[in-house]
Amino acid sequence: MAAPRLRFANATPYDEYIGTAVLRELPGPRTAVPEEPAFLVTTQVMELYFGLVRTELRLATELLGGPGPAPATAVIGRAAAYLDVVNAAWRPLNRLTPRQFNAFRPALGEGSGFQSALYREVEFLLGDKNPSLVQVHRGDPEAHAALLAALRAPSLYDAALSALARHGHDLPEAVLTRDPAQPYEPDPQVEKAWSRVYAEEGPGDELWELGEALTDLAEGFMGWRTRHLMVVRRAMGAKMGTGGSSGASWLERSLRREIFPELWSARTLV
Repeated sequence: MAAPRLRFANATPYDEYIGTAVLRELPGPRTAVPEEPAFLVTTQVMELYFGLVRTELRLATELLGGPGPAPATAVIGRAAAYLDVVNAAWRPLNRLTPRQFNAFRPALGEGSGFQSALYREVEFLLGDKNPSLVQVHRGDPEAHAALLAALRAPSLYDAALSALARHGHDLPEAVLTRDPAQPYEPDPQVEKAWSRVYAEEGPGDELWELGEALTDLAEGFMGWRTRHLMVVRRAMGAKMGTGGSSGASWLERSLRREIFPELWSARTLV
């Protein structure tokens, strides 16, 4: 049995590939509060995973323009799996008490998860668009350009509805040709089309599989919003958010904005 190689001239190939030196240089705690490192690492991990989700949503949107939805469905499944990991990452933070959070909260200054460009782009890619929120990132040209592109381009749900129409479902022209920069408004004909998919098809049908993958994705994203709200309520109650928002009440409003709304309401019709 061969022994593993134990000597290297520089960093190990593993460290070089993973970039552990870069990870160690990430901004660390700004206070001596023992709970702050967990807050920082968890947030950094979420940013990395939102980057993965963004990549997959961009790819899935592109693939939905192809002849069949199966390739996109597989990519959407990966994005949903990433959200499972991000949701699990909330668990250490939901142990923060108000006293513990308040001990390092001043170090955040005006920083807030509300300001995450990656999170906002994921929202836009999912179809939850608000043009006014782009201005937060005017000071970062790269992030601002990416958000403007996501705002103005068809979302993943727009692409899914176009695929639904190409596969024989009668959708309103106003839905298929709407301005993608505007917030999506549910439509009864779209609801009827999804209800047909669920009433007439099942596992193995490409549109049914697409609908289920989209539902998994929406559930994971709404789950993230829910966990975020609960962590905030547990750590700071109804205080004003660090970024100037109304805190928990702002997050509660975001929960009212459904992702892929007809995929949920259509189930009532089946």
